[in-house]
Amino acid sequence: MAGKRVLVLGTGGTIASAESAHGLHPAYRAEELLARIPEAAEVPGVGCLDARDVFLLDSSNIQPEEWCELARAAAAALAEYDGVVVTHGTDTMAYTAAMLSYMLRDLDRPVVLTGSQMPIGEPFTDARINLLSAISVAVTAPRGVFLAFNRRVIHGCRAVKVRTTGVDAFESVNFPLAGQVGDHGAAMHYEWPAPSAPFHLEDRICPDVFLLKLVPGTRPELFRELRRMGYRGIVVEAFGIGGLHFIRRNLAKAIEETVEAGVSVVVTSQCLYERADLSIYEVGRRILDRGIIPAFDMTTEAAVTKLMWALGRTDDPDGVREWMHRDLCGEVCLPDAGGEETE
Repeated sequence: MAGKRVLVLGTGGTIASAESAHGLHPAYRAEELLARIPEAAEVPGVGCLDARDVFLLDSSNIQPEEWCELARAAAAALAEYDGVVVTHGTDTMAYTAAMLSYMLRDLDRPVVLTGSQMPIGEPFTDARINLLSAISVAVTAPRGVFLAFNRRVIHGCRAVKVRTTGVDAFESVNFPLAGQVGDHGAAMHYEWPAPSAPFHLEDRICPDVFLLKLVPGTRPELFRELRRMGYRGIVVEAFGIGGLHFIRRNLAKAIEETVEAGVSVVVTSQCLYERADLSIYEVGRRILDRGIIPAFDMTTEAAVTKLMWALGRTDDPDGVREWMHRDLCGEVCLPDAGGEETE
């Protein structure tokens, strides 16, 4: 059987960085990355391995405009290749992976993001194993957006960076690993159902979304200022299972006023694991029936990017709420009518 065609799309990041007078900066293009790992062409299942550059940026500079450009490049590549690998900086990789999960609709092939905590030119770099792993996933996984790092394969909409420098930088939050990479390549543990429609690109997004992490004493006037600045969506990281204060500084009333003004407000938890449930305590129930959108067990990265994507599809807050209450790509386990979570 002929091997599969894989394209590596380069975007910069630590994996492609080199020292300069001003510190590490992206320097190596995608073809140069592959040239430093010649054994990549020998990964089982690979028939053709090509490389192209989309841009060359530190991932802190990758913003919504770059997400759109990258999604279009990936979509174009999928018309020609069996799988796509994206090399990317780690700092915002989880955001990019989540957004691509929404933009690349009804995927019938894999798109795999990877990077490294050390530049590819370093003697003990993790770039080699991560890039080899991603290529193996690109010829093994049936469909979907994934993140391959430290031999782990994570669904793109469930990845979170949890360490600043450790090679085990990413974890799969509130969802099992999609796979792992062993001595003989990638082994996938989970598979999404077959796509219900032909693959298509949906890259209309609205970047006017603000992420607010509450601290004790957060002033309610902040919500008014966010409305004045033109934000159309706000993701609130609330306390614990979904609490917020309403004594002295009434955040519940401020959020209600914000929703009434037509701004979509999503509430998630500051806790990394398990789900937000605003129905448990009075401090959550005060906003539950006032138009807010619970994020349930979504990661913050998945909630922020999904809200941007939903706002790009509709100006109607009810329409946004409807999109946020759909499981588009495994990003959320929604409670059924009986209160149980469903995947």
